Amino acid sequence: MDTTAAATADDVLDDQPVRRALDALDGLTWLDPFVTLVRRGATATALDPVRNALRGEWLGHRLHPALVQIPIGCWSSAAVLDLFPGERRASSGLIALGLLSVPPAALTGWIDWADLPPERQRAGLVHSAANLTASALYTASLCARLRGRWARGRVLGWSGLAVAGVGGLIGGHLAHREPGEADETAQADAGSGTAV
Repeated sequence: MDTTAAATADDVLDDQPVRRALDALDGLTWLDPFVTLVRRGATATALDPVRNALRGEWLGHRLHPALVQIPIGCWSSAAVLDLFPGERRASSGLIALGLLSVPPAALTGWIDWADLPPERQRAGLVHSAANLTASALYTASLCARLRGRWARGRVLGWSGLAVAGVGGLIGGHLAHREPGEADETAQADAGSGTAV
């Protein structure tokens, strides 16, 4: 593999506004009291065998990335069905199924979050807040649909999907951006005289 090409691609990405915004989440030190509070709860909630099972050690892969596909898939499919008349029941069913799949996805996410370094836990907290907001929007969407307010339900659903997309973007950043990578890039650029 050509590491020069990979380094060049990372250098290009480091200069992108979205990448810089995502990297900035790690520096939100005002979140530290919340991180400390949540960390206590996340590490005290499960015994080691349970925690290891929720991490996916029995599978050889973290469970959270696989489990989040269920709500994302259900809600994305519901958003498409909302574009077609006569698909209200199917769309509502997918939203309900997505909501039912949130607790196991969230639980495994919190187990993974507890293993992150503290600065990455800040971004993880923002990721969780986005996903909680998306779940609340989908809950409101389902309630509106059950009351016959289909237009409101669709708007709330599409809003929930947009927020879930932001949460997913942050989750991808957590999974694929190495801790400290942004700082190392900035230090290397500073040493070479390159503006960051």
